[in-house]
Amino acid sequence: MDRNIKNDILPTGYEEEIYKDWIDNHYFHANEHSLKHPYSLVIPPPNVTGSLHMGHALDITLQDILVRFHRLKKYEVLWMPGTDHAGIATQNVVEKMLAKDNISRHELGREKFIEKVWEWKASSGGEITSQLKRLGASCDWDRERFTMDEGLSKAVKKVFVTLYAQNLIYRSNYIVNWCPRCHTALSDLEVEHEEEMGALYYLKYPVVKSEEVITIATTRPETMLGDTAIAVNPEDDRYKHLIGQKAILPLMNREIPIIGDDYVDKQFGTGALKITPAHDPNDFTIGLKHNLGQIDIFDNSAVINDNGGHFKGLERFEARKEILLALKEKHILEKEKKYLHSVGHCYRCKTVIEPKISLQWFVKIKPLAYNAMNAVKEEKIKIIPNSWEKTYFEWMNNIRDWCISRQIWWGHRIPAWYCSECGHITVTEGTPGSCENCDSIHIKQDDDVLDTWFSSALWPFSTMGWPEKNETLNKFYPTSCLVTGFDILFFWVARMIMMGLKFMGEAPFKEVYLHALIRDERGQKMSKSKGNVIDPLVLIDKYGADAFRFSLASFASQGRDIKISEDRIEGYRNFTNKIWNAYRFLSAHLENIEYTIDPSTLCDEDKWILTLLGDTAEHVEKEIKNYRFDEASEGIYQFFWHTFCDWYIEFIKQRIFKDRSRYEALSTAYYVLKMSLIILHPFMPFITELIYKKLTGDKTITYAAYPADGFRFKDSVKKINVLIDFISLVRNIRGEYKVQPGVVIEAAIKTHDEDVKNNIIAKEGVIKELCRLTHLTFTDSPVAKAATSISENFQIFVPLKNLINIDVEIKRIRKEQDVLEKDYLLYDRKLKNQGFLKNAPGEVIAKDRVKLEKLKNKLEKIDETLQKLEESV
Repeated sequence: MDRNIKNDILPTGYEEEIYKDWIDNHYFHANEHSLKHPYSLVIPPPNVTGSLHMGHALDITLQDILVRFHRLKKYEVLWMPGTDHAGIATQNVVEKMLAKDNISRHELGREKFIEKVWEWKASSGGEITSQLKRLGASCDWDRERFTMDEGLSKAVKKVFVTLYAQNLIYRSNYIVNWCPRCHTALSDLEVEHEEEMGALYYLKYPVVKSEEVITIATTRPETMLGDTAIAVNPEDDRYKHLIGQKAILPLMNREIPIIGDDYVDKQFGTGALKITPAHDPNDFTIGLKHNLGQIDIFDNSAVINDNGGHFKGLERFEARKEILLALKEKHILEKEKKYLHSVGHCYRCKTVIEPKISLQWFVKIKPLAYNAMNAVKEEKIKIIPNSWEKTYFEWMNNIRDWCISRQIWWGHRIPAWYCSECGHITVTEGTPGSCENCDSIHIKQDDDVLDTWFSSALWPFSTMGWPEKNETLNKFYPTSCLVTGFDILFFWVARMIMMGLKFMGEAPFKEVYLHALIRDERGQKMSKSKGNVIDPLVLIDKYGADAFRFSLASFASQGRDIKISEDRIEGYRNFTNKIWNAYRFLSAHLENIEYTIDPSTLCDEDKWILTLLGDTAEHVEKEIKNYRFDEASEGIYQFFWHTFCDWYIEFIKQRIFKDRSRYEALSTAYYVLKMSLIILHPFMPFITELIYKKLTGDKTITYAAYPADGFRFKDSVKKINVLIDFISLVRNIRGEYKVQPGVVIEAAIKTHDEDVKNNIIAKEGVIKELCRLTHLTFTDSPVAKAATSISENFQIFVPLKNLINIDVEIKRIRKEQDVLEKDYLLYDRKLKNQGFLKNAPGEVIAKDRVKLEKLKNKLEKIDETLQKLEESV
């Protein structure tokens, strides 16, 4: 044991040194040949462009708690790390970098641009990994993967070719979400919807050979240039007679049919819809059903093309302004009114997306989704909290085919080659020399790449070496659980389930724990625009990784968003200091001898703390396994600070200093401290490693044994709980009457329980010292002019004579009472004011109600105290 402790200030700078030691010794490396039971997780791969944010920090902390706990439980643990190539995001980063030198990717060409991306990745793409290490992530860094590395590329090609051969991947013209900024298609999940105030524009379409007009309402009047029909509900009496007739498309002077379709909501707008199959997914479906034409009016930058008549060349929002002016001039715009609606944006660049007909590659998803739903229904996969199962099933039941092609250069290039001679598409894992249909050498590979989520969907098995068979897969697949945010349940989790079942024949994980989002202390979502984004690295620098991690764990309650508070983090920094100071105090007395526990020689307080240690170890284990990280962290926090430090160490000080049963006290304290460090280790890995090595001389705490079945001494627990009740009640009286800590007092106890009486007598020395008592007596009747407090088995009396000046104390308390009553009346009137309740923010009202309740409680306590004092005069 290292006893070279100079002061009680926690050392600084030890986290980096400790982490380096862990890495140098490969403590986190999983052995696929081990005979231990496996426990495995894959890290949700952060984008290679990313930096650590609060969501990452929570995600990684919870995973690290699980893997460190299971190492302590003697599992063979694999935590697979890696990063995602983030196709669109990474290409944007490199393009912006090149733009500073006035270079475009098109000038470089595809091959040289990809070289630039790899150069950027080598120099700047590892930032997120180093930040995860600062947090203490105990990943198997020897196995770190990247979604574009050679092994994963092989897996991607294998999956694509297999699905294509089974007609589960196809190429077709289809309506997609198009980003005019990134010039690529996006899946539905890559579109972020935001509520925006827009307008409903009511446009009049004349009916051919009639005086009638049909008025339609639209939020996107520019798309009318591509209208190919008007649809009404066939049950709508207003329009039944017009079905089968034609209307004139304003500005374009083109005749379009009026069709009947029960999709049309009679209650929305005017009950008539303009149908633009090339620029709306629902219109696209209606268009296919009625064999309507598809007129694409935009180029890839959302600029009006040749199909837009004289509006050609206008950007879409400029075109909207010009079209509205033209409609007003021709008296076609009947009216417009404000309208709050959901607008889709590109999840990367935030540009408003444009639905657009495009030739793309798709995965036929329904057959894969069916098995993925059954895996959850049959409890092969358990989703925690289970409230997310309903959302999962709803999405899977309404799933649409997945658009997997992206019109960018960075990513897994689609392994399809087009023959210019016969038009055949050759799909193969290797690079073909000729067309498989006609043997022509005039073939060209598809320019598109696969959606980033396509390669991420293979992550649980591709990272372990699939499609090759190996010991890593045999040992660690399927993984034990997946920890991730609920916001990527469909982006990633559902797709991994589909692909795992399809290619491995087993679900990729047994459990999925979906944690909540982190918000600021007011419960608001963090965003740069609000200025409330908290940088986890700043908090780590300020308070240390352990305090930061413990805060995240303590907030991680299932089903509730997490409100992060810097005050709480500072509080857990104090907890870190408390752990250090407890070690420092004990280390000053521990000697370089082997401490052992002999139950036959222990005192009741020793047996009590050992029993509660066992209870705590069981509680923490149970709650970690149930993903109740808040309950687990609270359990060890309360035990270490309030049970071990505040009570047990105080109990044994006399024994340590006076050499009375010193060895037994130190043996117990040593054992409890050591076991507490092990229980704490998953939450606070750095401070526990530092102290454990000093305390035990072992190389690391990483592979220590988690406390097994503990000691159980129920009688001793009962005895010490009585002792704690007595001391607490006396301390409460001292505090209530503001008796200074240095003032010694007298106390009497009234009880009819002989066990309690004997217990108090046996522990009289400890009681007197901790309560600062000169005399402790037993009484059969109440003590006059004394403060009193009652427990379940006894009553305490503390004589007030000569202890305080009762008259002065009554005056002081009444003065305090006057101030509190004025504050109480102020808040009471305020909260009865209907004007205030109507206009004040809910947050302000709630705070005022809490203040009123606190004032009420204080006044009740003051009344009680005054009554006792007046009775004692």
